[in-house]
Amino acid sequence: MIEFHGHGLLLDIEGTTSSVRFVYDVMFPLVLDRLDGFLERRGGDADVVAACERIAADAGSTETSTSWVAAEVRRLMDGDVKATGLKQLQGLIWKDSFESGELEAHVYDDVPAALEHWQQLGRDLRVYSSGSIQAQRLFFGHTIHGDLLPHFTGHYDTTIGGKKEPDSYRAILADWGLPGEQVLFASDVTAELDAAREAGMQTVLLRRPGNAEPPAGHGHPEASSLDEIQLG
Repeated sequence: MIEFHGHGLLLDIEGTTSSVRFVYDVMFPLVLDRLDGFLERRGGDADVVAACERIAADAGSTETSTSWVAAEVRRLMDGDVKATGLKQLQGLIWKDSFESGELEAHVYDDVPAALEHWQQLGRDLRVYSSGSIQAQRLFFGHTIHGDLLPHFTGHYDTTIGGKKEPDSYRAILADWGLPGEQVLFASDVTAELDAAREAGMQTVLLRRPGNAEPPAGHGHPEASSLDEIQLG
């Protein structure tokens, strides 16, 4: 059991609240399957144009043709690159499937009760994920356990900075208006936890089934589910 006496809980998604396999086996293949048709149908929409321009900027290019964007998306996804423009476009493609009911997000069974309990205790719950803020909202708004979005008061993505950079967590704390010791960051990635700890946050490593084995001596408290986090 891990005791936490602070006010804010900052949660990762993939490997923490949801299975890594759901993201890689369901969500990513859906993007690749729908990519070409989506760009042909929606390529002129303002939000899609903005995402494509960001993908080009991330690559140091000004090319935004449909064929170039599609090829760049596949290249980035093949390399599991956490690029901001890519995440924006993925979120737009997922939107239709979430809102139609075709796609429901996986969350672990312990997550809904933990979120409800923490909220009832007056804690402030927020999300920090490499997925775009739009995708985060869609994800938690359409889960296998229903709409969990009302439990969260804030969302952060890579527009605030990379998840392995301490300055990203300092920026989150500044936006939140809380000192580091008042925030607990939960993730399955030790490099992210290292950065959060350097910024002054408390940390917990989630050991979910299928997660990568963390390095020995990483120094972060460990939990196998959110209900192991005891709030004081």
